Amino acid sequence: MKIEYQNIEKPHPIAIGLTDQFPSKRGSDSYQMNKTGGYELTIIIPVFNEEENIFTLEQKLSRFVTQSSLNACILFVNDGSTDRSKERIVEVCNRQKHFYHLSFSKNAGLSAALKAGIDATWSTYLGYMDADLQTTPEDFNLLFPYMEDFEMVVGIRSVRKDSFVKKSSSIIANGFRRLMTKDGITDTGCPLKIMKTEYARRIPLFNGMHRFLPALIQLQNGKVKQVPVRHFPRAAGKSKYNLGNRLVAPLFDCFAFRWMKKRKINFQITETNIE
Repeated sequence: MKIEYQNIEKPHPIAIGLTDQFPSKRGSDSYQMNKTGGYELTIIIPVFNEEENIFTLEQKLSRFVTQSSLNACILFVNDGSTDRSKERIVEVCNRQKHFYHLSFSKNAGLSAALKAGIDATWSTYLGYMDADLQTTPEDFNLLFPYMEDFEMVVGIRSVRKDSFVKKSSSIIANGFRRLMTKDGITDTGCPLKIMKTEYARRIPLFNGMHRFLPALIQLQNGKVKQVPVRHFPRAAGKSKYNLGNRLVAPLFDCFAFRWMKKRKINFQITETNIE
C-alpha cells in the first residue's frame, strides 16, 4: 500500500519492534517520531468521499482543539477518495495549525485507514471518529474523565438517528458479536473512541479490525469503559455501508476473531541491553 505523507515526517526505513518498556520507540513502527508526539491526544479521522463534510468538520474540530482539556491535534487519513475530499483536507490542514493528514494511493478500507492513523500517532492517547458528522468531537469531553483508569473508552449511541433497517442490522450484528467475542460492548459501531496509544499500536491489521477494537484491547488485558454519547442524522454525503457490509460481513469476521483469540500472545520485556 503506497502512502503519501503530508505534514508528517517520512518513516524510518527500518522498523524496530519493542514493547512499551521503551516509550520513545513503540512496537511495529513504520513511522519516525512526528509532530503528533508533541500532543497529548491525536484524533484520527478516516475519510472516503466525504467532500461535503470536510469544511464543517474543520469548524467543529478546530473549535474542539481550542477548548479541549488535553493538548490535541487532528489527523485526517484520506482513504483513496475519488471526489474532492483530498484537496479539501489539504486546504484545511494548510490553514489550521494543529491539523495533519496522510493519503492512500487508492481505497483500502476503514480498517486500513484507521490502522495507518494509529501507526502514525505518537501522542499518549488517540481518539477516533468518523467523517460523517453523526457524532460530534464535543462528546470526547464525556470520555476524558475515564482515560486514566481505562485503556479504552468508547461511546454508546444512546438515541440512534438512523433508518429502521440500519438500526435493526446493527442490533443483530452487535448481539452476535457479543455472543462470539464475550467483549460485553453494547455498540462497537459507535465511532467515538479514545485509546491509550501503546495499546492501540499492538492491534493487528486485518479487514474488519475496526469492528473489534474493544475486544482487541481486552485481548491485551486492557480495560474498556462505555459512555453514552449523542448521535445525529447524516446531513451530507452518502453512507458507505449496506446490508452486506453492515450485517453479513461482521458475522463472518466474528469467526475469524474467535480463531485469533485462541492463539493470542501477550508478553512484556523486563530486561534488555539493546538501548
